Amino acid sequence: MVRIIPMASSIRPSLSSFRLSGGVPTTRFGVSLSPFHLPRRLLFSHLGSTVPQSQFFGLKASKLLRAEGSRVGMPLVGNVVQASTAAAEETALEWVKKDKRRMLHVVYRVGDLDRTIKFYTECLGMKLLRKRDIPEERYTNAFLGYGPEDSHFVIELTYNYGIDKYDIGTAFGHFGIAVEDVAKTVELIKAKGGKVTREPGPVKGGSTVIAFIEDPDGYKFELLERGPTPEPLCQVMLRVGDLGRSINFYEKAFGMELLRTRDNPEYKYTIAMMGYGPEDKNAVLELTYNYGVTDYDKGNAYAQIAIGTDDVYKTAEAVKLFGGKITREPGPLPGINTKITACLDPDGWKTVFLFSFCGQIHHLFLSWRTFET
Repeated sequence: MVRIIPMASSIRPSLSSFRLSGGVPTTRFGVSLSPFHLPRRLLFSHLGSTVPQSQFFGLKASKLLRAEGSRVGMPLVGNVVQASTAAAEETALEWVKKDKRRMLHVVYRVGDLDRTIKFYTECLGMKLLRKRDIPEERYTNAFLGYGPEDSHFVIELTYNYGIDKYDIGTAFGHFGIAVEDVAKTVELIKAKGGKVTREPGPVKGGSTVIAFIEDPDGYKFELLERGPTPEPLCQVMLRVGDLGRSINFYEKAFGMELLRTRDNPEYKYTIAMMGYGPEDKNAVLELTYNYGVTDYDKGNAYAQIAIGTDDVYKTAEAVKLFGGKITREPGPLPGINTKITACLDPDGWKTVFLFSFCGQIHHLFLSWRTFET
């Protein structure tokens, strides 16, 4: 906790402009905007309203603060900024933990929609939940999964007319599917002409039986042998350049729980499992750090994950506070009672947060195109 020393009366008039007319406002999280709790954006704007917001943390902002420091005192300004930021972060953390969040679906692009639907339904046992063609925009969506969208994590496939191949890159890892018998599932996939890249067997350094397969577009799926589970589509694995940074971001900005970590020095990688509930009942993110690798090629195939939230505006503020980048400001989608915001994590992975007034998020076709702007 930063202690703020009251100012001498001789300089109080110079801070009167920090108070907005009509009383003391508050942030969306309820943090007081008194002179000692102003967030950076408002504090800097009152120190010099002529500085563009995009330059608040750049050279012009530094010059402005040095100039204003002669009047209000830089130690005080620094303390105000630190205290207000700490207060905002603490309040945001409390709200994020209470927000009712759930991973809704994962979006990626395929070159032949019917071929992929056939593979997922016949080889992986998924159900085609819905499909929509948008000829005026030249794309088609299909949702597949193991249960209704209002209670299960599902896949959203996007086919763009005339594009039959995408670059998966090196950053995306795999999807995880829990099955009761990995060996039988692999035999079925082989019989259907599927590609098996890792035969069934215990995971290195453990006892869980796994196998790896590829779908027709080259997306990898890890098959994990487990008992009956309410969420068979159980993992999305993404590679990151700094595991500690990613864990911190997903805990604070996304409100996820760190479920477990595993370091494998023999193969020079570490994983962290993160999500909104136990792995055996919920879909989770598997973040993988390969020793010494800080950057990856994301390609153009994988798109994003969608997460449900109670408030997209508070979500966007939390993402900004904890190091994320907002790529679509929070607000409603035209013509429907749904609000969204989109963001990037520190590695550039995209996530979309959604709130529906009617609670019918599962009835939306939220194509990756919706969030490109």
